Amino acid sequence: MSLVVKSKIKECTGDFNVAGDFASALDAKVQNLVREAMARAEANGRRTLMAKDL
Repeated sequence: MSLVVKSKIKECTGDFNVAGDFASALDAKVQNLVREAMARAEANGRRTLMAKDL
């Protein structure tokens, strides 16, 4: 499941070109951040992800 929307990356980057592999690399980083946040929340006895979990 992809969490990153390619068209939003292009919208954000404006005049910059975006390589074909950028979106998948960014998506992998985002998914890892979410997994880490889930682990932190669980370690703190919560099932709600909060900004402080990042």
